[in-house]
Amino acid sequence: MDGKRSVSIREMGDGILIAFQFLTTLPLPGRPEWQPHILNWALRAYPLVGLVVGALLGSLVLLLGPFAPVWVLTLVLLTAWMVLTGGLHLDGWMDVADAIGSRAPLEKKIAIMKDPHVGSFAVVGLLLLLVWKAVFLFGLVDIGLQRGQPGALMVMLMAVPALSRWGVLVCLGQLKPFRQEGLAWLWHLSLKKRDLAWGFVPLGVLLCFQPWLILLFVSYLLFLAGWIYWCKRQFGGVNGDLLGAAIEGGELWGLFTLFIFIWSGMA
Repeated sequence: MDGKRSVSIREMGDGILIAFQFLTTLPLPGRPEWQPHILNWALRAYPLVGLVVGALLGSLVLLLGPFAPVWVLTLVLLTAWMVLTGGLHLDGWMDVADAIGSRAPLEKKIAIMKDPHVGSFAVVGLLLLLVWKAVFLFGLVDIGLQRGQPGALMVMLMAVPALSRWGVLVCLGQLKPFRQEGLAWLWHLSLKKRDLAWGFVPLGVLLCFQPWLILLFVSYLLFLAGWIYWCKRQFGGVNGDLLGAAIEGGELWGLFTLFIFIWSGMA
Protein backbone atom coordinates (compact mmCIF):
# COMPACT_ATOMS: atom_id res chain seq x y z
CA MET A 1 0.00 0.00 0.00
CA ASP A 2 2.78 2.42 0.93
CA GLY A 3 4.64 1.51 -2.26
CA LYS A 4 1.63 2.30 -4.42
CA ARG A 5 1.09 5.59 -2.59
CA SER A 6 4.75 6.66 -3.02
CA VAL A 7 4.56 5.95 -6.76
CA SER A 8 1.36 8.00 -7.02
CA ILE A 9 2.91 10.92 -5.16
CA ARG A 10 6.01 10.78 -7.35
CA GLU A 11 3.88 10.76 -10.49
CA MET A 12 1.87 13.69 -9.21
CA GLY A 13 5.02 15.65 -8.46
CA ASP A 14 6.50 14.89 -11.88
CA GLY A 15 3.25 15.92 -13.59
CA ILE A 16 3.11 19.21 -11.72
CA LEU A 17 6.75 19.84 -12.58
CA ILE A 18 6.08 19.19 -16.29
CA ALA A 19 3.17 21.65 -16.22
CA PHE A 20 5.30 24.41 -14.66
CA GLN A 21 8.24 23.77 -17.00
CA PHE A 22 6.01 23.75 -20.06
CA LEU A 23 3.82 26.74 -19.22
CA THR A 24 6.30 29.03 -17.45
CA THR A 25 9.93 30.12 -17.52
CA LEU A 26 10.43 29.45 -13.81
CA PRO A 27 13.88 27.82 -13.36
CA LEU A 28 12.80 24.51 -11.84
CA PRO A 29 15.22 21.57 -11.61
CA GLY A 30 14.62 18.11 -13.03
CA ARG A 31 13.44 16.71 -16.36
CA PRO A 32 10.71 14.10 -15.77
CA GLU A 33 9.69 11.84 -18.64
CA TRP A 34 6.46 12.62 -20.48
CA GLN A 35 4.65 9.37 -19.70
CA PRO A 36 0.84 9.11 -20.18
CA HIS A 37 0.08 8.51 -16.49
CA ILE A 38 2.24 11.51 -15.58
CA LEU A 39 0.73 13.78 -18.23
CA ASN A 40 -2.66 13.38 -16.54
CA TRP A 41 -1.22 15.13 -13.51
CA ALA A 42 0.39 17.76 -15.72
CA LEU A 43 -3.01 18.58 -17.22
CA ARG A 44 -4.58 18.71 -13.76
CA ALA A 45 -1.90 21.19 -12.72
CA TYR A 46 -2.62 23.69 -15.54
CA PRO A 47 -4.94 25.86 -13.38
CA LEU A 48 -2.48 25.59 -10.47
CA VAL A 49 0.21 27.03 -12.74
CA GLY A 50 -2.11 29.92 -13.58
CA LEU A 51 -2.78 30.45 -9.88
CA VAL A 52 0.96 30.70 -9.14
CA VAL A 53 1.53 33.07 -12.08
CA GLY A 54 -1.30 35.26 -10.80
CA ALA A 55 0.06 35.12 -7.24
CA LEU A 56 3.46 36.35 -8.44
CA LEU A 57 1.76 39.19 -10.32
CA GLY A 58 -0.31 40.02 -7.25
CA SER A 59 2.85 40.09 -5.14
CA LEU A 60 4.17 42.83 -7.41
CA VAL A 61 1.00 44.82 -6.69
CA LEU A 62 1.53 44.43 -2.95
CA LEU A 63 5.21 45.32 -3.27
CA LEU A 64 5.04 48.26 -5.69
CA GLY A 65 1.48 49.48 -5.21
CA PRO A 66 2.17 51.82 -2.27
CA PHE A 67 4.65 54.02 -4.16
CA ALA A 68 4.75 53.23 -7.91
CA PRO A 69 2.57 55.25 -10.34
CA VAL A 70 -0.32 53.17 -11.67
CA TRP A 71 0.90 53.32 -15.27
CA VAL A 72 4.35 52.09 -14.23
CA LEU A 73 2.84 49.27 -12.19
CA THR A 74 0.65 48.32 -15.15
CA LEU A 75 3.66 48.06 -17.46
CA VAL A 76 5.57 46.06 -14.83
CA LEU A 77 2.65 43.63 -14.49
CA LEU A 78 2.25 43.22 -18.24
CA THR A 79 5.99 42.67 -18.70
CA ALA A 80 6.20 40.20 -15.83
CA TRP A 81 3.19 38.32 -17.23
CA MET A 82 4.96 37.89 -20.57
CA VAL A 83 8.29 36.96 -18.97
CA LEU A 84 6.75 34.37 -16.64
CA THR A 85 4.98 32.60 -19.52
CA GLY A 86 7.79 33.08 -22.02
CA GLY A 87 5.40 34.44 -24.65
CA LEU A 88 4.30 30.83 -25.30
CA HIS A 89 0.63 31.65 -25.75
CA LEU A 90 1.30 34.93 -27.55
CA ASP A 91 2.85 32.91 -30.37
CA GLY A 92 -0.40 30.98 -30.76
CA TRP A 93 -2.43 34.20 -30.71
CA MET A 94 -0.29 35.68 -33.47
CA ASP A 95 -0.42 32.56 -35.64
CA VAL A 96 -4.21 32.44 -35.35
CA ALA A 97 -4.45 36.16 -36.20
CA ASP A 98 -2.43 35.57 -39.38
CA ALA A 99 -4.59 32.58 -40.34
CA ILE A 100 -7.90 34.37 -39.79
CA GLY A 101 -6.68 37.55 -41.44
CA SER A 102 -5.78 35.66 -44.58
CA ARG A 103 -9.43 34.66 -45.22
CA ALA A 104 -8.00 31.63 -46.98
CA PRO A 105 -9.50 28.12 -47.27
CA LEU A 106 -9.11 25.80 -44.29
CA GLU A 107 -5.97 23.96 -45.43
CA LYS A 108 -4.25 27.25 -46.22
CA LYS A 109 -5.15 28.62 -42.77
CA ILE A 110 -3.64 25.55 -41.13
CA ALA A 111 -0.49 25.95 -43.25
CA ILE A 112 -0.24 29.62 -42.24
CA MET A 113 -0.37 28.70 -38.55
CA LYS A 114 2.54 26.28 -39.06
CA ASP A 115 4.57 28.90 -40.95
CA PRO A 116 7.27 30.36 -38.64
CA HIS A 117 7.16 33.74 -40.40
CA VAL A 118 5.22 36.60 -38.82
CA GLY A 119 2.65 38.41 -40.95
CA SER A 120 1.06 41.84 -40.64
CA PHE A 121 -2.14 40.45 -39.07
CA ALA A 122 -0.06 38.81 -36.35
CA VAL A 123 1.61 42.11 -35.49
CA VAL A 124 -1.70 43.98 -35.42
CA GLY A 125 -3.31 41.22 -33.35
CA LEU A 126 -0.46 41.27 -30.84
CA LEU A 127 -0.57 45.04 -30.48
CA LEU A 128 -4.34 45.05 -29.95
CA LEU A 129 -4.10 42.27 -27.38
CA LEU A 130 -1.36 43.97 -25.37
CA VAL A 131 -2.98 47.41 -25.55
CA TRP A 132 -6.35 46.16 -24.34
CA LYS A 133 -4.71 44.04 -21.63
CA ALA A 134 -2.87 47.15 -20.46
CA VAL A 135 -6.07 49.22 -20.49
CA PHE A 136 -8.02 46.76 -18.34
CA LEU A 137 -5.05 46.11 -16.06
CA PHE A 138 -4.64 49.85 -15.54
CA GLY A 139 -8.32 50.19 -14.68
CA LEU A 140 -8.25 47.29 -12.23
CA VAL A 141 -5.07 48.47 -10.50
CA ASP A 142 -6.20 52.10 -10.36
CA ILE A 143 -9.63 51.37 -8.85
CA GLY A 144 -8.33 48.59 -6.60
CA LEU A 145 -5.59 50.75 -5.07
CA GLN A 146 -7.88 53.76 -4.73
CA ARG A 147 -10.24 51.60 -2.68
CA GLY A 148 -7.34 50.31 -0.62
CA GLN A 149 -7.95 46.70 -1.67
CA PRO A 150 -4.60 45.32 -2.91
CA GLY A 151 -5.49 41.91 -1.47
CA ALA A 152 -8.68 41.68 -3.53
CA LEU A 153 -6.71 42.79 -6.56
CA MET A 154 -4.24 39.96 -5.95
CA VAL A 155 -7.10 37.43 -5.86
CA MET A 156 -8.41 38.76 -9.19
CA LEU A 157 -4.98 38.42 -10.78
CA MET A 158 -4.79 34.84 -9.52
CA ALA A 159 -8.25 33.94 -10.85
CA VAL A 160 -7.72 35.13 -14.43
CA PRO A 161 -4.68 32.99 -15.41
CA ALA A 162 -6.05 29.98 -13.49
CA LEU A 163 -9.45 30.09 -15.21
CA SER A 164 -7.83 30.55 -18.62
CA ARG A 165 -5.70 27.45 -18.18
CA TRP A 166 -8.61 25.41 -16.85
CA GLY A 167 -10.44 26.49 -20.00
CA VAL A 168 -7.75 24.81 -22.11
CA LEU A 169 -8.72 21.50 -20.50
CA VAL A 170 -12.34 22.15 -21.50
CA CYS A 171 -11.26 22.93 -25.06
CA LEU A 172 -9.19 19.75 -25.24
CA GLY A 173 -12.19 17.77 -24.07
CA GLN A 174 -14.66 19.37 -26.47
CA LEU A 175 -12.48 19.79 -29.55
CA LYS A 176 -10.54 17.14 -31.43
CA PRO A 177 -7.14 18.16 -32.83
CA PHE A 178 -7.31 18.30 -36.63
CA ARG A 179 -3.82 16.81 -36.87
CA GLN A 180 -2.94 13.53 -35.15
CA GLU A 181 0.47 14.83 -34.21
CA GLY A 182 2.09 17.45 -32.02
CA LEU A 183 1.49 18.49 -28.43
CA ALA A 184 -2.22 19.21 -28.83
CA TRP A 185 -2.80 15.62 -29.94
CA LEU A 186 -0.65 14.30 -27.08
CA TRP A 187 -2.55 16.36 -24.50
CA HIS A 188 -5.88 15.35 -26.05
CA LEU A 189 -5.05 11.64 -25.78
CA SER A 190 -3.95 12.08 -22.17
CA LEU A 191 -6.99 14.04 -20.99
CA LYS A 192 -9.62 12.23 -18.92
CA LYS A 193 -12.92 13.65 -17.66
CA ARG A 194 -11.74 13.47 -14.06
CA ASP A 195 -8.79 15.71 -14.97
CA LEU A 196 -11.25 18.60 -15.37
CA ALA A 197 -12.51 18.05 -11.83
CA TRP A 198 -8.99 17.79 -10.41
CA GLY A 199 -7.98 20.90 -12.31
CA PHE A 200 -10.87 22.84 -10.80
CA VAL A 201 -9.69 22.20 -7.22
CA PRO A 202 -7.45 25.32 -7.00
CA LEU A 203 -10.28 27.41 -8.43
CA GLY A 204 -12.70 25.92 -5.91
CA VAL A 205 -10.39 26.94 -3.08
CA LEU A 206 -10.27 30.47 -4.48
CA LEU A 207 -14.08 30.55 -4.69
CA CYS A 208 -14.31 29.58 -1.01
CA PHE A 209 -12.42 32.75 -0.08
CA GLN A 210 -14.09 35.00 -2.67
CA PRO A 211 -17.57 33.61 -3.50
CA TRP A 212 -18.35 36.51 -5.85
CA LEU A 213 -15.82 35.04 -8.29
CA ILE A 214 -18.58 32.64 -9.33
CA LEU A 215 -19.74 35.53 -11.54
CA LEU A 216 -16.37 35.52 -13.27
CA PHE A 217 -16.58 31.75 -13.68
CA VAL A 218 -20.04 31.97 -15.30
CA SER A 219 -18.78 34.74 -17.57
CA TYR A 220 -15.83 32.60 -18.55
CA LEU A 221 -18.08 29.65 -19.40
CA LEU A 222 -19.81 31.93 -21.90
CA PHE A 223 -16.44 32.80 -23.41
CA LEU A 224 -15.51 29.12 -23.66
CA ALA A 225 -18.80 28.22 -25.33
CA GLY A 226 -18.23 30.93 -27.92
CA TRP A 227 -14.59 29.99 -28.45
CA ILE A 228 -15.35 26.28 -28.92
CA TYR A 229 -18.16 27.06 -31.37
CA TRP A 230 -15.88 29.42 -33.30
CA CYS A 231 -13.05 26.85 -33.48
CA LYS A 232 -15.43 24.20 -34.78
CA ARG A 233 -16.85 26.58 -37.38
CA GLN A 234 -13.53 28.01 -38.57
CA PHE A 235 -11.21 25.01 -38.24
CA GLY A 236 -13.27 21.94 -37.45
CA GLY A 237 -11.09 21.26 -34.43
CA VAL A 238 -8.12 22.59 -32.52
CA ASN A 239 -4.32 22.69 -32.46
CA GLY A 240 -1.63 24.09 -30.18
CA ASP A 241 -1.93 27.60 -31.62
CA LEU A 242 -5.68 27.73 -30.99
CA LEU A 243 -5.17 26.49 -27.43
CA GLY A 244 -2.56 29.18 -26.83
CA ALA A 245 -4.88 31.78 -28.33
CA ALA A 246 -7.65 30.51 -26.04
CA ILE A 247 -5.47 31.26 -23.03
CA GLU A 248 -4.61 34.76 -24.26
CA GLY A 249 -8.19 35.47 -25.27
CA GLY A 250 -9.46 34.06 -21.99
CA GLU A 251 -7.13 36.28 -19.99
CA LEU A 252 -8.26 39.34 -21.92
CA TRP A 253 -11.90 38.35 -21.40
CA GLY A 254 -11.23 37.83 -17.68
CA LEU A 255 -9.59 41.24 -17.28
CA PHE A 256 -12.43 42.89 -19.19
CA THR A 257 -15.06 41.13 -17.05
CA LEU A 258 -13.32 42.02 -13.79
CA PHE A 259 -12.94 45.63 -14.89
CA ILE A 260 -16.70 45.81 -15.54
CA PHE A 261 -17.41 44.19 -12.17
CA ILE A 262 -15.13 46.45 -10.17
CA TRP A 263 -16.05 49.61 -12.10
CA SER A 264 -19.77 48.99 -11.58
CA GLY A 265 -19.33 48.16 -7.92
CA MET A 266 -20.29 44.48 -8.27
CA ALA A 267 -16.91 43.45 -6.85
